[in-house]
Formats: sequence, C-alpha cells, structure tokens
Amino acid sequence: MTRKTARVLAFAMACATPLALSVAPAVARAQNAPYQPAGVLSLNAQASAEVPQDVVNITLFYEQEASDPSSLTNTLNQRAESALQKAKGVSGVTARTGSFSIQPSTDRDGRISAWRGRTEVVLESHDFAAASKLAGQMASIMQVGNVQFSLSPESQRAAEQKLTGEAIASFRQQAASSAQAFGYSGYSIREVNVGHNGAVMPRPMMMMSARGMAADAKVASMPLEAGTSTVTVNVSGSVQMK
Repeated sequence: MTRKTARVLAFAMACATPLALSVAPAVARAQNAPYQPAGVLSLNAQASAEVPQDVVNITLFYEQEASDPSSLTNTLNQRAESALQKAKGVSGVTARTGSFSIQPSTDRDGRISAWRGRTEVVLESHDFAAASKLAGQMASIMQVGNVQFSLSPESQRAAEQKLTGEAIASFRQQAASSAQAFGYSGYSIREVNVGHNGAVMPRPMMMMSARGMAADAKVASMPLEAGTSTVTVNVSGSVQMK
C-alpha cells in the first residue's frame, strides 16, 4: 500500500466515525422508547350536581375597649363563656370558641392610649331554625357577624357516590361510541382514574348588627335559606379500541 492510499483510507475512516457515533444514540433511543400500540384512545368524563347545603355556621362576636389588656381579656372571656353556657341547653346546636384578639390603639405620638379586643363564638347546626333562634336570643350578649352555609361530609359523600356511577357510565358510553366511529367493534380499558373535585366554598351572608337585632323581636324566628354546593366527579383514562 502506497503512502497516498493510506492517507485516503485514514481520511475516509475519520469521516465515517462521526456518522457512526451520531447514528448510535438514535438507535439506542429508538430501542428504549416505549411501545405505543395503535388504536389507543384517551377519554375524560364528568358528572356534576347542585346539592343543597345542610350546615349553617353563625359567627357571634363581642368587641370592647379598655385601658388595661388584662382586664380586657377577662371581660372578653366572661362574655364568650356566657354565650357558650347559653348555647349548651339548645338541642341540635353546637357552640365553640372562634378567634380571639387584643390589639393596642395608639395616639398621635405613637403611645398606647387603649386596648381593643374581640372574641368570637361560632354556632353550628343542621337545624337552621334552632340556630337562628339561638343567635337572636344571644343579641344582648354578642353580635352576629356573618352566616356561612356548607355541605356536610355525609351529604358530600352520598352525592359523590351517586355521581361516580354517572361519570363511569358516561366514560363507557364515550368509549363505545368513539370506538364505533373509528371503525372498531369494541374496546378494553387500559387505565382509568376517578377523582372528586369536592364542593365549592360556602358563601358568607352578612347579618344585621346587634343594635338592629335588639330592636327587632322577630329576629328570634328569622328564617335562614341556604344555597347549593356544586359536587363534581371526574373519570379519566384510556381504552384500547379493538
């Protein structure tokens, strides 16, 4: 072999090596890529319902100002304790303490001139009439701040159980009709996921002030009307058309 021929062979091998190196990773990627069968269809089905809210939360509060934070704390605690004691004798209504806060008030020079405090008691019940009546009777002890309606866990679970069946039926119907539309005779489920979106947040409703409640004797029997919560169930997955 002449020197010229050797140089030509070396040049040809040098040019071929990068090509071989570039092809090798592509072949490796092709071998490692997951197999994607033909006729796979991804689907998503949903079922929703408006469910009547069956729980009411009434927030009562009392605010006071004093020069001494210690005496203010005692006053707020006594007021909350009186409200809790009054609620204990009412069947179907539970009462618990809510938020409690004491903050200083300052004058123009930045010095503390007084202390302002607030305490809360929350009434909760499935009996709207009983809760409303109790809140009205407590008008001389604490003011009514707001009312929130919500869906109980029991009602939400019952709604989700019913909607799950509806969502699954919708998923299967979509799978059957889609398979037929694509020219297949049937399908088999590859994977499926069932998810619950839950209920929407309860809506607050502002109530009249304690002054207005004390002036209106009818507030003791004032009706409360709840709204609805949207409960949604999603079913998603894929099917193999065949």
